[in-house]
Amino acid sequence: MHLSGLARLSFLYSFGEKYTLLLLNTIGAMVLARLLTPADIGVYAVGAVLVGLIQVLRDFGVGPYVIQEKELTEEKLRAVLAVALTVAWALAALVLAASGPAARFYRDPRLADVLELLAVNFVLIPFSAVALPYLRRQLRYKAIYAINVVQCTAQLVCGVALASLGFGYLSLAWGAVAGGVATLLAGICLRPKDLPWLPSWRGARQIVQFGALNTAGSVIDEAGLAAPDLIIGKMIGVPEVGIFGKAMGVVNVFNQLVTAAVSPVIFPLFSAQARDGGDLRQAYLTTASYMTALAWPFFGFVALMAPAVVRLLYGDQWDAAVPLIRIICIASALYSVFSMARYLLVAMGEVGAQARVDAATVPVRVAALLLAAPFGLHWVAWAVVFGAVFRSAMTFFCLARLTGLCLGALLAALRRSALVALFTLSGPVALMTWQPHGLAQLATAGLLGFSLWLAAVLFFQHELAAECMLAGRKAMALISK
Repeated sequence: MHLSGLARLSFLYSFGEKYTLLLLNTIGAMVLARLLTPADIGVYAVGAVLVGLIQVLRDFGVGPYVIQEKELTEEKLRAVLAVALTVAWALAALVLAASGPAARFYRDPRLADVLELLAVNFVLIPFSAVALPYLRRQLRYKAIYAINVVQCTAQLVCGVALASLGFGYLSLAWGAVAGGVATLLAGICLRPKDLPWLPSWRGARQIVQFGALNTAGSVIDEAGLAAPDLIIGKMIGVPEVGIFGKAMGVVNVFNQLVTAAVSPVIFPLFSAQARDGGDLRQAYLTTASYMTALAWPFFGFVALMAPAVVRLLYGDQWDAAVPLIRIICIASALYSVFSMARYLLVAMGEVGAQARVDAATVPVRVAALLLAAPFGLHWVAWAVVFGAVFRSAMTFFCLARLTGLCLGALLAALRRSALVALFTLSGPVALMTWQPHGLAQLATAGLLGFSLWLAAVLFFQHELAAECMLAGRKAMALISK
């Protein structure tokens, strides 16, 4: 899959957006981790996870529909808006009604306050549910960059300000509401001019049929992602949810750095290749090679440097997250091979196949977590690894059936990524034997690891080498000016 100039520019804006958001979120996490207790963060995390389960239903698959639909007319856009508004407002009422029962189930009345505030976003967000995917379809990532940075900044400023004033767990919930208001206002200012303002139910049946399949898989997948927090909160304790959440927060930095930046662009590219009859199997192999060349060195580095990373980001009150990070990195490194499979299957029109994969894997993940929780967070982390192994196997079998992907071709595509990862991590491993733990070691290991990664990509002639060389030439051209 060769990248056009527009695709490269889209990736540039998408990565720039995610790196900006990562910087803002990291600053916010560092400050809030010192202003709030594990119990404050834990109760908000439980509320956010519960809302996240419902939020998957919010746009009822209208985003993927807008991106992959071959002929997108004004009538279809009006129908998309009607579906998004109806579903989201109904869910807002559901969250409000469920706030009391959820608080009683977890035996924490603070959870009701969190859910009531988070319900407000269900009323606000549907207005951007059509605009954002429409901008992604057109690869207009400059506007998306602006909208998401405004949202993140508003949430950060509100959350930190209220936390410093002693609002505790409510500061996080009010921050989320501020982010929703900011998204609405920025979306109105930057929405495409050809988007309709008024909804219509004419032609909505096709959207509902697509959304039902797409959302079924997404709900099941989100349930699997949410299961650790919900099970830990009920079977172990709310403070432990905060500790596990911080471990996941460190590991999920890769999703913010790479996956979240790649997926909004790769999905439209996969969809375009599917519409044009391109070689989707080769496109996926190339994408998997790109992703693992970034993911495997990253997760290896985080696992090695976990103590220093946790102290830097959150402080020593979160040291219990260190062993969890090292275990969960195994799961994330493995699943990085298949992290883009969902977008390929939806682009192919195989929404049902993705839903079947989710339906088969999530119950296994939940069962493993339920069995592990009575033995503590350490075993919960190993249950996450087991779930990732099973999900990876099921995803591979699905890709093999639908695209002809074979294990030999996949391993061949990943061979150079493995060499790059081993070469990259050799430096930090050697450094750990003689330099004491601390920020100096972390900074030195980071610079050394990046230098070795770049050298390995060029030496082993990885597919990323051409992109690195192109970026280098452009940087030199800018410097020379």
